Amino acid sequence: MPDIFVPEPADLARMVAAAGAFSVPTGDVRLSPDELESHQILAGSPRVSSIELWSSPDGRQSRGIWEITPGTVVDVERDEMFVVLSGRATLEVDGGATLELVPGSVCLLAEGAKTVWIVHETLRKVYHCVG
Repeated sequence: MPDIFVPEPADLARMVAAAGAFSVPTGDVRLSPDELESHQILAGSPRVSSIELWSSPDGRQSRGIWEITPGTVVDVERDEMFVVLSGRATLEVDGGATLELVPGSVCLLAEGAKTVWIVHETLRKVYHCVG
């Protein structure tokens, strides 16, 4: 199946407003590369990419698709809920739980949580973030 190109975010917002809904096959959407800061990478050569499908007018909330290739990275999280679509990773929360993420996992992250992502297989997720 060819890659699916998603309209620009402003066009998506107009489409959702006009039609009341929007659907995209998450596994086929072409994502845009994002930059990891060098201090975030602990092991390997992980790369991240994403597409924002929606954001609130005030910019505090966003929804989209995000992907990371194998490696180990650190992050400070936003208030987020996500569902793993594909891949596998171990998520270690500083002072908290260690989670095994697999397809179908639903995860909630607290604002400010310090995490270590150990990505075993390229992981793709859909997310909703606040803050």
